[in-house]
Amino acid sequence: MGDFLMPSLGADMEHGKIVEWLVKPGDYVRRGDLVAVVDTDKTVMDVESFQEGVVADLLVDIGETVPVGTPLARITATPAEVETPAGEPTPQKGTASAARGEAAAPVTEAPAAAAESRAGAPGEEAWAAAPAAAPAAAPAAAPPIAPPVRHLAHRLGVDPGRIHGTGRGGAVTRADVEHAAAARPAARVRSAPRARRLAAELGIELSALSGTGPEGAVTVTDVQRAAARQAEAAPPAGGPREAAGPAPVPLPAEAAAPSPSPAEAPAGTPPEAAGRVASLRRAIGTLMSRSKKTIPHYYLSTTLDLRAAVGWMQSVNAQRPVAARLVPSALLLKATALAAMDVPEINGFYEDGAHRPSTTVHLGVAVALRRGGLVAPALHDAQTLSVDELMEQLRDLVGRARAGRLQRAEMADPTLTVTNLGDLGVDSVFGVIYPPQVAMVGFGRVQEQPWAENGMLGVRPAVVATLSADHRVSDGLRGARFLARIDELLQRPEAL
Repeated sequence: MGDFLMPSLGADMEHGKIVEWLVKPGDYVRRGDLVAVVDTDKTVMDVESFQEGVVADLLVDIGETVPVGTPLARITATPAEVETPAGEPTPQKGTASAARGEAAAPVTEAPAAAAESRAGAPGEEAWAAAPAAAPAAAPAAAPPIAPPVRHLAHRLGVDPGRIHGTGRGGAVTRADVEHAAAARPAARVRSAPRARRLAAELGIELSALSGTGPEGAVTVTDVQRAAARQAEAAPPAGGPREAAGPAPVPLPAEAAAPSPSPAEAPAGTPPEAAGRVASLRRAIGTLMSRSKKTIPHYYLSTTLDLRAAVGWMQSVNAQRPVAARLVPSALLLKATALAAMDVPEINGFYEDGAHRPSTTVHLGVAVALRRGGLVAPALHDAQTLSVDELMEQLRDLVGRARAGRLQRAEMADPTLTVTNLGDLGVDSVFGVIYPPQVAMVGFGRVQEQPWAENGMLGVRPAVVATLSADHRVSDGLRGARFLARIDELLQRPEAL
């Protein structure tokens, strides 16, 4: 049916590293199912399948770094998509309908007819008899199981194909997986395929190692270190391990990544984290250089009156527990998303020499990572979210970004990016557009400022809003209309 390829998770992504497989050969996947965890220069992301079928083979080992577009897994057609000799589809158990928990009757007529048609052929009795028995055994190989339950089984080291499902239609439930995990005699050691092969060659017992990979998985580096310790402890000669075994094989990422400069990471940062910071900084620098060279930026700024917005927010927060209270950023983000719908020249992409406006606003939010660097995952359909929903999703997005568990779509499809440095005391920020986007919005800190109106001078909370936009798509008139629209929306915060 096709190959599952290393996807492009952003304009600046050139390669990625598989850190975890969420499926195994024989698993049934639908479009949108999570199949792998990929480490990029920016962050770690969950990647979903773009097609439906059965995983035939995993082509890339855990820990391997490969370019964008490299085949990662082979996905074949489901039995329901394989046509019979008569040209009609043959539905079977274990296909898409069975995976959804629907009843599907086993097909026995077609194999029987095939056997009858070939009965007169000499020496083919065994061939005719074998297919007749196959359909009876096929359904047991793929019990119905939902993607989240299959993901749980993978994490617990349980084979869902060996579990008797107690759900509707024989579906495997979360309770079934947890019971199977508790009942197994010994836990499986999480490890990369290459690490297992190397451990077997060097005589290393995986169960005795403390893995440093994702969720404690044993990596090639862990095996190499264990082999080095054994070599140091072995007798100088005549001992049982005179041969040191094959030379350690570094992971592709380790071989390709140069040593980070101390200036590129905070003091005390572990070497692995410092390398990530250095790689992230290089990726950002390369993309921003391209942006400034190819995009004719123009810049606008205005000061937004937040008296109405802050007053409304404070009255709402007074009636809520601390965990459910709003912050000014939620109001600013919602107003930005609504304004982008009204001024479409600010929202979308510039590709192949033309502007491609977006019909929805996937609002990229710049998030500073704890160990250094910056990512800008998307709040999808931000214009449709209430302020409370936006606030909740913002908390979740920031938490997953800093934990390194973003999804592919959150990094690949922002249509407009917002950066807010107000928490750091910055008054204003003029951003660099993230290609192929056509604009970036910046907000400074919310602070009390002197404000003159109708000949009267007072003090109001205000914030400086800036716009960096692509002159190939819009001009100062449309940019000014966008900022003015944000200001208008903030004067009626109850309607956001």
